[in-house]
Amino acid sequence: MIRQGRAAARMGRIPPYLFAEIDRQVAARRAAGVDVISLDIGDPDIPTPEPVVAAAEAALRDPANHRYASYYGLPELRAAMAGWYRRRFGVELDPDREVLPTLGSKDGIAHLPIALIDPGDVVLAPDPGYPVYVTGAIMADGEPYRLPLRAQAGYLPDLSAIPHEVVRRARLLWLNYPNNPTAAVAPESFFAAAVAWCREHDVVLAHDAPYTETAFDGYRAPSLLQVAGAREIGIEFHSLSKTYDMTGWRVGMVCGNAELVRLLGQVKTNIDSGIFQVVQRAAIAALEEPAEQLAARNAVLHRRLVAVRDALAAVGIDVPLPRATFYLWGRVPDSYDSIGFAAAVLDQVGVNLTPGVGFGANGEGYFRVSVTAPDARVLEACERLRGLRL
Repeated sequence: MIRQGRAAARMGRIPPYLFAEIDRQVAARRAAGVDVISLDIGDPDIPTPEPVVAAAEAALRDPANHRYASYYGLPELRAAMAGWYRRRFGVELDPDREVLPTLGSKDGIAHLPIALIDPGDVVLAPDPGYPVYVTGAIMADGEPYRLPLRAQAGYLPDLSAIPHEVVRRARLLWLNYPNNPTAAVAPESFFAAAVAWCREHDVVLAHDAPYTETAFDGYRAPSLLQVAGAREIGIEFHSLSKTYDMTGWRVGMVCGNAELVRLLGQVKTNIDSGIFQVVQRAAIAALEEPAEQLAARNAVLHRRLVAVRDALAAVGIDVPLPRATFYLWGRVPDSYDSIGFAAAVLDQVGVNLTPGVGFGANGEGYFRVSVTAPDARVLEACERLRGLRL
């Protein structure tokens, strides 16, 4: 007789998703009457650009867009994605073989290990890092190996320190720059070294790059695909979520090595039925947006980052300003661990931050702030933070 509700063994290795648990805790506080200001999840509050919304409205009225979408995305969308790469990075992509639209980048990130990983294979994942790098490996019955990201190394992993027996079984390496949660950036020389390492050891290189366009003071983040030889072993994920304030629309892309794109497409065509065609039409409009509109949104985010940095400095917590992303990553005061500090801030002033340990063991001792709340709420949070008693 089948035991009802028996979980697969892998589920015991997958922790509750960090931000789902944060949502639960904040909802409980609000239900108790606490006015919580959330500076935790990276969910932009700035409205989706009006031309994108207008494109969606027009597409919604066309019944042709209400049917099943193409599994591989509209040819026009793939062409728009390739055109964006050409304009932004000078990278030429074949839209039919080297570009695949995804249901946000999380979709492709979670499913890539299904296409590549067999039991016993190792997935190299940054720590601290986006939790899906690890959970995706586990769901594919792979073994995640966490690469420490340390401040003294600029939050870049030391690939030479990976034990030989781990390298021998490694099949996939995840990188993510500009980085979540640390906000670190990586030079093109680092990507070149990573490409050489992956080619030497026959490891697939996957670069998660949703924050390349959220940058300040003239900084321009590089693409992995600009590096010579990268397309022989690598792919890059992008999302329209952060760049165009489209988190709820669920649209992203994976680009690069044609065989890796094909394999991920093979997985996805057996799991989902493609992106709602209305969203695809909206995504085309987003990718054609003039650059000055993005610059205006980034100026808002930078102003908020400075305000929160200054508020924390007023109570003795020095946090560096990032060159990219909308995150601040700082050390907790000496008398706290990361969960204890986040709890103290929430209890004292009703501001919710993310404990660094939620991104992995090497995030212990740190916290992350996301400045994706409206200006008025960010400024109120700053006033509250100045009243912290630590």
